[in-house]
Amino acid sequence: MKDRKLVVIGGDAAGMSAASKVRREHPDREIVVFERGRHTSYAACGMPYYIAGQIDSAERLVARAPQVFRDKQRIDVRTRHEVVAIDTTGQRVRVRDLDSEREFEESWDELLIATGAAPIVPDLPGVDAPGVFSLSTLQSGIDVFEDMERNTPRRAVIVGGGYIGIEMAEALLDRDLEVTLIDMAPQVMSTMDADMTESIAQTMREAGVQVFLGEALKGIETGSDGRVRQVVTDQRRIDADLVILGIGIRPRSDLAEAAGIGLGAAGAIRVDSRMQTSVQHVWAAGDCAESFHIVKEEPVFIALGTVANKHGLVAGINLSGGTMQFPGVLGTAITRFQDLEIARTGLSEKEAGDMGIAWRAKAIEALTRSHYFPGAGKIKVKLVVEDDTGRLLGGQIVGRAGAAKRIDTIAAAITAGMTAEQVTYLDLSYAPPFSPVWDPVQIAARTLS
Repeated sequence: MKDRKLVVIGGDAAGMSAASKVRREHPDREIVVFERGRHTSYAACGMPYYIAGQIDSAERLVARAPQVFRDKQRIDVRTRHEVVAIDTTGQRVRVRDLDSEREFEESWDELLIATGAAPIVPDLPGVDAPGVFSLSTLQSGIDVFEDMERNTPRRAVIVGGGYIGIEMAEALLDRDLEVTLIDMAPQVMSTMDADMTESIAQTMREAGVQVFLGEALKGIETGSDGRVRQVVTDQRRIDADLVILGIGIRPRSDLAEAAGIGLGAAGAIRVDSRMQTSVQHVWAAGDCAESFHIVKEEPVFIALGTVANKHGLVAGINLSGGTMQFPGVLGTAITRFQDLEIARTGLSEKEAGDMGIAWRAKAIEALTRSHYFPGAGKIKVKLVVEDDTGRLLGGQIVGRAGAAKRIDTIAAAITAGMTAEQVTYLDLSYAPPFSPVWDPVQIAARTLS
């Protein structure tokens, strides 16, 4: 592998993780990375906190700038360069320099596609108006921040009650905006069960967010200056100076599909456990690629930064001549709204039912610390287990400070194939500032063992 030229399409988490691993193993190998944006290796998950003003500079979200890759790792990173076509037979990519509009071809021996995911933007009137934004790249977060600085909006509408929607509701409240959130689903956080999300919507309303559920976006109306003025749903009109679309994302797999590379779950690029695609010498990693779900035992599309970095590492090891397999995902995720923490992993009740699994579930309420210790807050833990075996299938947590990171214990237990009874007797740590003597996860497990 050391003499095989590597071309990477995409300079964020997966692409640069892979390129960096290859460079560590092969100090003299030719590596070229094409990134159509201006930034590399940035923390997109930090954008809401930058917009809120909690992070003082967008540059702090950049783990490693393009020049650092060029100077310190001798990786030929070319920003503002978009790959527009892949020739798998001739092993070449066609590239457009977005600044000069010049096009050229670049050869490769091994190709890694790490094109990420794109926000879903509905085909509705006004969605492209000034003041309407989707968050995906670091630049999109910078655009929102700069627009707010120029136009000082007073009223914001967020479309979508998922992770981005909830985090942006907090961010815009921090900026003293009037915030409204709408979602066509009957609940926020649709990846969780409804009984676990009621307190999320309630907490948001108590903080001053207007939350309208079961309402579909119909369009966006603009003023005489062309800028957004109202959001129109199937039930009301809402005044708005700023709109954030957090409807969802899709894999950026169009380039691969046009090249005849196979697609899989939800239109993501189909890969094997080594991150190799259906075409020899072509690999894919990150939000554009599918993953294997440990519980469902089938390919899924789950776009998370943690997954992208692991995809990139596995691809990098194999591109360096190693043999590494990616074991799979559970969809473990965590977020917060102010001091309410939210987390999930594995299967929800609905997912278990959709799979035809006979399941049992139990939700318990407890405290994050010993009841007598200052700062103890409420926590709700729900576990889903296989009915006959008690094998852990999924978990969800909603609670106050110190609650949500307990999801990692549940994720580890699911990965290990543990039963609720086995989780009950895990030797978990205890001290009053951190947990009751029975951790809430184990209290939930006891009710199912």
